[in-house]
Amino acid sequence: PVLRLLEAQLQDQRKKYEEEMETLRNQLDAVQEELHKEQQASLQTLQLSPEVQVELGLQQEITRLTNENLDLKELVEKLEKDEKKLKKQLKIYIKKVQDFEASQTTVPADRRPHDSNIQVAVQRKEKDFQGMLEYHKEDEPLLIRNLIT
Repeated sequence: PVLRLLEAQLQDQRKKYEEEMETLRNQLDAVQEELHKEQQASLQTLQLSPEVQVELGLQQEITRLTNENLDLKELVEKLEKDEKKLKKQLKIYIKKVQDFEASQTTVPADRRPHDSNIQVAVQRKEKDFQGMLEYHKEDEPLLIRNLIT
């Protein structure tokens, strides 16, 4: 039983190895074909007159720059879309804060938290904090109220 298991594992490994080798051979063939095409193009270019070589070089550079410009335009469009999205979110948050402030001014004095409890002076060393604040979604109104007060 152990010998059969080892034989099966060896056959599996051999099969995987052969499949990987076949994949690598195919990749090598594709790279060799591409290299051959590039060599042929280079030989043809070298046989052309200097003026035609310059013309081909300029055409290749124009093509490269055109592709780069298209990529940059796509990036600008994406950033503009993100900017619009963030502006909408900012407007929503500003509205929430304004609504929250308005609701705080309409709450009767006896139901408001006592300001004396909130304003406690605590001395501590100043530290450099970096990072973001993590909180639960349901704690957001409490967090906003505490930030405002």
